[in-house]
Amino acid sequence: MGEIWIKEAERLGDGSIGGAMDSPGAPGRVVWHTTESGHGNTYFKNIGDYLIRQGVEPHILYDPNTDRLGQYGPLNQSARALRNDGGTRTNRTGKVCIQIEVLARANTPFTGYWKPGPNFKALMRAIRSWGVPDTWPGGSCAPGASRNRTTWATKGGHYGHCHVPGNDHWDPGNINTSAILKAVPRESTPAAPKPATPKPSTTPTVDLSNLIAAARRDPGLKQGGTTHPADVKIVEAALKSEGLLGASYAKDGSFGSLTRAAYSAWQRRCGYSGSAADGIPGKASLEKLGVKRGFKVKA
Repeated sequence: MGEIWIKEAERLGDGSIGGAMDSPGAPGRVVWHTTESGHGNTYFKNIGDYLIRQGVEPHILYDPNTDRLGQYGPLNQSARALRNDGGTRTNRTGKVCIQIEVLARANTPFTGYWKPGPNFKALMRAIRSWGVPDTWPGGSCAPGASRNRTTWATKGGHYGHCHVPGNDHWDPGNINTSAILKAVPRESTPAAPKPATPKPSTTPTVDLSNLIAAARRDPGLKQGGTTHPADVKIVEAALKSEGLLGASYAKDGSFGSLTRAAYSAWQRRCGYSGSAADGIPGKASLEKLGVKRGFKVKA
Protein backbone atom coordinates (compact mmCIF):
# COMPACT_ATOMS: atom_id res chain seq x y z
CA MET A 1 0.00 0.00 0.00
CA GLY A 2 1.15 3.52 -0.75
CA GLU A 3 1.28 6.61 1.45
CA ILE A 4 -2.09 7.61 2.88
CA TRP A 5 -1.05 10.80 4.66
CA ILE A 6 1.91 12.87 3.45
CA LYS A 7 3.92 13.69 6.56
CA GLU A 8 5.18 16.98 5.10
CA ALA A 9 1.66 18.28 4.36
CA GLU A 10 -0.46 20.48 6.62
CA ARG A 11 -3.76 18.91 7.65
CA LEU A 12 -6.77 20.79 6.29
CA GLY A 13 -10.34 20.25 7.52
CA ASP A 14 -11.43 17.29 9.60
CA GLY A 15 -9.74 14.61 7.46
CA SER A 16 -12.98 13.10 6.18
CA ILE A 17 -13.84 13.94 2.57
CA GLY A 18 -14.95 10.76 0.80
CA GLY A 19 -15.14 7.00 0.95
CA ALA A 20 -13.99 3.76 -0.63
CA MET A 21 -13.08 3.58 -4.30
CA ASP A 22 -15.58 2.00 -6.71
CA SER A 23 -12.96 0.34 -8.94
CA PRO A 24 -9.95 -0.50 -6.75
CA GLY A 25 -8.75 -2.98 -9.37
CA ALA A 26 -8.25 -0.21 -11.93
CA PRO A 27 -4.92 1.63 -12.20
CA GLY A 28 -4.23 4.60 -9.94
CA ARG A 29 -4.39 8.11 -11.29
CA VAL A 30 -3.89 11.79 -10.41
CA VAL A 31 -6.08 14.72 -11.46
CA TRP A 32 -4.62 18.24 -11.60
CA HIS A 33 -6.93 21.23 -11.04
CA THR A 34 -6.40 24.96 -10.68
CA THR A 35 -8.28 27.11 -8.19
CA GLU A 36 -8.58 30.07 -10.62
CA SER A 37 -7.03 32.32 -8.00
CA GLY A 38 -3.77 33.91 -7.01
CA HIS A 39 -1.20 32.26 -4.79
CA GLY A 40 0.41 33.02 -1.45
CA ASN A 41 -0.58 32.39 2.17
CA THR A 42 -3.74 34.52 2.11
CA TYR A 43 -5.09 32.63 -0.89
CA PHE A 44 -4.00 29.32 0.63
CA LYS A 45 -6.10 30.05 3.73
CA ASN A 46 -9.11 31.58 1.95
CA ILE A 47 -9.33 29.05 -0.89
CA GLY A 48 -8.64 26.20 1.51
CA ASP A 49 -11.58 27.24 3.68
CA TYR A 50 -13.82 27.89 0.65
CA LEU A 51 -13.34 24.36 -0.70
CA ILE A 52 -14.45 22.98 2.67
CA ARG A 53 -17.52 25.24 2.84
CA GLN A 54 -18.57 24.23 -0.68
CA GLY A 55 -17.98 20.53 -0.02
CA VAL A 56 -15.68 20.17 -3.04
CA GLU A 57 -12.44 19.25 -1.31
CA PRO A 58 -9.62 17.65 -3.30
CA HIS A 59 -7.02 15.57 -1.54
CA ILE A 60 -4.29 18.18 -1.92
CA LEU A 61 -3.96 21.97 -2.01
CA TYR A 62 -0.62 23.16 -3.43
CA ASP A 63 0.93 26.59 -3.89
CA PRO A 64 3.34 26.49 -6.86
CA ASN A 65 5.07 29.69 -5.82
CA THR A 66 5.73 28.98 -2.12
CA ASP A 67 5.77 25.14 -2.26
CA ARG A 68 3.16 25.08 0.54
CA LEU A 69 1.30 21.76 0.73
CA GLY A 70 -1.96 20.86 2.48
CA GLN A 71 -3.93 17.62 2.64
CA TYR A 72 -7.67 17.30 3.25
CA GLY A 73 -8.19 13.55 3.33
CA PRO A 74 -6.52 10.13 2.98
CA LEU A 75 -5.18 9.30 -0.48
CA ASN A 76 -6.72 5.82 -0.46
CA GLN A 77 -10.25 7.24 -0.37
CA SER A 78 -12.15 9.45 -2.79
CA ALA A 79 -12.18 13.24 -2.94
CA ARG A 80 -14.99 15.60 -4.03
CA ALA A 81 -13.54 17.78 -6.78
CA LEU A 82 -15.04 16.01 -9.85
CA ARG A 83 -18.56 15.72 -11.26
CA ASN A 84 -19.99 12.28 -11.95
CA ASP A 85 -20.12 11.04 -15.52
CA GLY A 86 -23.71 9.82 -15.55
CA GLY A 87 -23.73 6.77 -13.30
CA THR A 88 -19.94 6.68 -13.07
CA ARG A 89 -18.56 8.27 -9.92
CA THR A 90 -15.39 9.75 -11.37
CA ASN A 91 -14.10 10.70 -7.93
CA ARG A 92 -14.00 6.99 -7.10
CA THR A 93 -12.34 5.64 -10.26
CA GLY A 94 -9.19 3.56 -9.86
CA LYS A 95 -7.10 2.21 -7.02
CA VAL A 96 -6.56 5.85 -6.09
CA CYS A 97 -7.74 9.06 -7.74
CA ILE A 98 -5.49 11.68 -6.13
CA GLN A 99 -6.86 15.16 -6.81
CA ILE A 100 -4.67 18.22 -6.54
CA GLU A 101 -5.89 21.83 -6.53
CA VAL A 102 -3.06 24.17 -7.51
CA LEU A 103 -3.31 27.82 -6.49
CA ALA A 104 -3.14 29.14 -10.04
CA ARG A 105 -5.18 30.20 -13.07
CA ALA A 106 -5.69 28.02 -16.13
CA ASN A 107 -4.97 30.86 -18.52
CA THR A 108 -1.50 31.36 -17.00
CA PRO A 109 0.04 27.86 -16.82
CA PHE A 110 1.75 27.52 -13.44
CA THR A 111 4.64 25.51 -14.90
CA GLY A 112 5.82 28.77 -16.46
CA TYR A 113 6.67 30.34 -13.11
CA TRP A 114 6.41 27.72 -10.36
CA LYS A 115 9.07 26.95 -7.78
CA PRO A 116 8.75 23.25 -6.90
CA GLY A 117 10.60 22.44 -3.69
CA PRO A 118 10.78 19.78 -0.97
CA ASN A 119 7.01 19.64 -0.51
CA PHE A 120 6.42 19.03 -4.22
CA LYS A 121 9.02 16.29 -4.01
CA ALA A 122 7.06 14.77 -1.10
CA LEU A 123 3.84 14.98 -3.13
CA MET A 124 5.40 13.13 -6.08
CA ARG A 125 6.84 10.55 -3.69
CA ALA A 126 3.36 9.82 -2.35
CA ILE A 127 1.87 9.67 -5.86
CA ARG A 128 4.48 7.20 -7.05
CA SER A 129 4.08 5.08 -3.91
CA TRP A 130 0.70 4.03 -5.33
CA GLY A 131 2.25 2.86 -8.59
CA VAL A 132 0.86 5.78 -10.59
CA PRO A 133 2.94 5.81 -13.79
CA ASP A 134 4.80 8.90 -15.01
CA THR A 135 2.51 9.31 -18.02
CA TRP A 136 -0.30 11.57 -19.25
CA PRO A 137 -2.76 9.17 -20.94
CA GLY A 138 -5.03 12.00 -22.09
CA GLY A 139 -2.22 13.93 -23.75
CA SER A 140 -1.72 17.67 -23.35
CA CYS A 141 -3.94 19.90 -21.23
CA ALA A 142 -4.41 22.47 -23.99
CA PRO A 143 -7.98 23.68 -24.66
CA GLY A 144 -9.92 21.02 -26.54
CA ALA A 145 -8.27 18.10 -24.73
CA SER A 146 -10.00 14.74 -25.19
CA ARG A 147 -12.32 13.36 -22.48
CA ASN A 148 -12.15 9.73 -23.56
CA ARG A 149 -14.16 7.40 -21.29
CA THR A 150 -12.16 4.30 -22.18
CA THR A 151 -8.86 6.01 -21.50
CA TRP A 152 -10.11 7.34 -18.18
CA ALA A 153 -11.47 3.97 -17.06
CA THR A 154 -8.51 1.82 -18.06
CA LYS A 155 -5.26 3.80 -17.94
CA GLY A 156 -3.35 4.99 -14.91
CA GLY A 157 -1.29 8.15 -14.89
CA HIS A 158 -1.68 11.91 -14.63
CA TYR A 159 -4.77 13.71 -15.96
CA GLY A 160 -5.96 17.27 -16.08
CA HIS A 161 -9.50 18.16 -15.00
CA CYS A 162 -9.87 18.83 -18.74
CA HIS A 163 -9.48 15.08 -19.48
CA VAL A 164 -12.17 13.73 -17.14
CA PRO A 165 -15.43 12.61 -18.80
CA GLY A 166 -18.62 14.15 -17.45
CA ASN A 167 -16.77 17.38 -16.53
CA ASP A 168 -16.60 20.62 -18.52
CA HIS A 169 -13.74 22.53 -16.87
CA TRP A 170 -10.55 23.04 -18.88
CA ASP A 171 -8.15 23.49 -15.99
CA PRO A 172 -5.26 23.24 -15.27
CA GLY A 173 -4.69 24.96 -18.62
CA ASN A 174 -1.92 24.30 -21.08
CA ILE A 175 0.72 23.37 -18.50
CA ASN A 176 4.00 21.73 -19.45
CA THR A 177 3.01 18.18 -18.52
CA SER A 178 6.54 16.82 -18.83
CA ALA A 179 7.79 19.48 -16.39
CA ILE A 180 5.53 18.00 -13.67
CA LEU A 181 7.33 14.67 -13.96
CA LYS A 182 10.84 16.01 -14.56
CA ALA A 183 10.67 18.27 -11.49
CA VAL A 184 11.29 15.18 -9.34
CA PRO A 185 13.45 12.64 -11.22
CA ARG A 186 12.97 9.07 -10.19
CA GLU A 187 15.56 6.34 -10.31
CA SER A 188 14.45 4.01 -13.06
CA THR A 189 15.15 0.31 -13.46
CA PRO A 190 14.85 -1.57 -16.76
CA ALA A 191 11.54 -3.31 -17.42
CA ALA A 192 13.39 -6.41 -18.57
CA PRO A 193 17.00 -7.46 -18.84
CA LYS A 194 18.54 -7.05 -22.29
CA PRO A 195 20.63 -9.93 -23.60
CA ALA A 196 24.27 -9.07 -24.08
CA THR A 197 27.34 -10.95 -25.14
CA PRO A 198 29.80 -10.94 -22.27
CA LYS A 199 33.25 -9.59 -23.09
CA PRO A 200 36.40 -10.90 -21.47
CA SER A 201 37.49 -8.51 -18.76
CA THR A 202 39.54 -8.50 -15.61
CA THR A 203 36.99 -6.14 -14.06
CA PRO A 204 34.09 -7.99 -12.38
CA THR A 205 30.62 -7.37 -13.78
CA VAL A 206 27.31 -7.51 -11.93
CA ASP A 207 23.95 -8.11 -13.60
CA LEU A 208 21.43 -5.45 -12.54
CA SER A 209 18.45 -7.71 -13.18
CA ASN A 210 19.97 -10.42 -10.95
CA LEU A 211 20.50 -7.92 -8.14
CA ILE A 212 16.93 -6.62 -8.41
CA ALA A 213 15.61 -10.20 -8.25
CA ALA A 214 17.81 -10.99 -5.24
CA ALA A 215 16.86 -7.79 -3.41
CA ARG A 216 13.18 -8.62 -3.80
CA ARG A 217 13.43 -12.36 -2.99
CA ASP A 218 16.24 -12.91 -0.49
CA PRO A 219 14.76 -10.98 2.49
CA GLY A 220 11.87 -13.45 2.51
CA LEU A 221 14.05 -16.56 2.49
CA LYS A 222 15.49 -18.35 5.51
CA GLN A 223 18.60 -16.74 7.00
CA GLY A 224 21.37 -16.86 4.42
CA GLY A 225 19.11 -17.83 1.51
CA THR A 226 20.48 -16.72 -1.85
CA THR A 227 19.19 -16.04 -5.35
CA HIS A 228 22.20 -14.73 -7.32
CA PRO A 229 25.10 -14.96 -4.84
CA ALA A 230 27.91 -14.23 -7.32
CA ASP A 231 26.50 -10.82 -8.23
CA VAL A 232 25.47 -10.05 -4.66
CA LYS A 233 28.92 -10.79 -3.20
CA ILE A 234 30.50 -8.12 -5.42
CA VAL A 235 28.00 -5.51 -4.23
CA GLU A 236 28.30 -6.62 -0.60
CA ALA A 237 32.06 -6.13 -0.76
CA ALA A 238 31.55 -2.65 -2.20
CA LEU A 239 29.04 -1.73 0.51
CA LYS A 240 31.47 -3.01 3.14
CA SER A 241 34.21 -0.80 1.67
CA GLU A 242 31.80 2.15 1.91
CA GLY A 243 31.31 1.42 5.61
CA LEU A 244 27.65 0.56 5.11
CA LEU A 245 27.68 -3.22 5.71
CA GLY A 246 29.36 -5.18 8.45
CA ALA A 247 32.13 -7.60 7.49
CA SER A 248 30.22 -10.64 8.78
CA TYR A 249 27.40 -9.99 6.32
CA ALA A 250 29.53 -8.89 3.37
CA LYS A 251 30.38 -12.28 1.89
CA ASP A 252 27.34 -14.56 2.23
CA GLY A 253 25.89 -13.68 -1.19
CA SER A 254 22.41 -13.09 0.26
CA PHE A 255 20.69 -9.77 -0.50
CA GLY A 256 18.87 -10.00 2.82
CA SER A 257 17.32 -7.26 4.91
CA LEU A 258 20.68 -5.94 6.19
CA THR A 259 22.16 -5.77 2.69
CA ARG A 260 19.05 -4.08 1.42
CA ALA A 261 19.22 -1.55 4.26
CA ALA A 262 22.88 -0.92 3.42
CA TYR A 263 22.04 -0.35 -0.24
CA SER A 264 19.23 2.01 0.78
CA ALA A 265 21.82 4.00 2.74
CA TRP A 266 23.99 4.11 -0.41
CA GLN A 267 21.03 5.41 -2.45
CA ARG A 268 20.46 8.15 0.12
CA ARG A 269 24.16 9.00 -0.07
CA CYS A 270 23.65 9.40 -3.83
CA GLY A 271 20.84 11.89 -3.19
CA TYR A 272 17.76 9.69 -3.53
CA SER A 273 14.96 9.51 -0.99
CA GLY A 274 11.54 7.96 -0.37
CA SER A 275 10.58 5.19 -2.82
CA ALA A 276 13.74 5.91 -4.85
CA ALA A 277 15.83 4.80 -1.85
CA ASP A 278 14.07 1.53 -1.06
CA GLY A 279 17.22 -0.64 -1.18
CA ILE A 280 16.44 -2.17 -4.59
CA PRO A 281 19.35 -1.31 -6.92
CA GLY A 282 18.76 1.02 -9.83
CA LYS A 283 21.10 1.50 -12.76
CA ALA A 284 22.28 4.99 -11.82
CA SER A 285 23.16 4.29 -8.19
CA LEU A 286 24.71 0.90 -8.98
CA GLU A 287 26.96 2.40 -11.65
CA LYS A 288 28.13 5.07 -9.17
CA LEU A 289 29.02 2.32 -6.70
CA GLY A 290 30.83 0.40 -9.45
CA VAL A 291 32.91 3.39 -10.47
CA LYS A 292 34.05 3.85 -6.87
CA ARG A 293 34.62 0.18 -6.08
CA GLY A 294 35.85 -1.34 -9.34
CA PHE A 295 33.06 -3.28 -11.00
CA LYS A 296 30.95 -2.89 -14.12
CA VAL A 297 27.17 -3.06 -14.47
CA LYS A 298 25.32 -5.12 -17.02
CA ALA A 299 21.85 -3.62 -17.54
